[in-house]
Amino acid sequence: MAGPVKDREAFQRLSFLYQAAHCVLAQAPENQALARFYCHTERTIAKRLVLRHAAAPDHLPPPPPRDPSMKRTLCRGCSSLLIPGLTCTQRQRRHRGQCWTVQTCLTCQRSQRFLNDPEHLLWGDRPEAQLGSQADLKPPQPLPNTAHPIPDHLPEEKIQRQSSSHQ
Repeated sequence: MAGPVKDREAFQRLSFLYQAAHCVLAQAPENQALARFYCHTERTIAKRLVLRHAAAPDHLPPPPPRDPSMKRTLCRGCSSLLIPGLTCTQRQRRHRGQCWTVQTCLTCQRSQRFLNDPEHLLWGDRPEAQLGSQADLKPPQPLPNTAHPIPDHLPEEKIQRQSSSHQ
């Protein structure tokens, strides 16, 4: 990361809880209640961070947002970790000429749809969103001096005389 991040410990805790939920389901797939508790706690902490950031002064750096791929693996209804075949079903659907991925949580039956566009890039994955590429940008060029504009229809000799008479 570029600089000091506010609430670093909280973001480390978010990551730990998310990884713990994955480990619980990998070791004991029937223990979905514990994984759901970890994910619910992670979601509560993330909401608190966003609220606290809104009231933060302007001179502090904003906290890094949660990764969209991580948010897509959590059910918005019951906070279950969505793993296809274990805690959710995942289907491909076509609607009006577009392909969609539909995830349905097996706990609360809530579904989410995601557009399948192979050319779509999330903002965080685009090169212009990265801090390293922003530093490579050229500095803005100075504006031309327009305090005394010289009309284009004047011949060169009049321009030279005007500039010498002003001195």
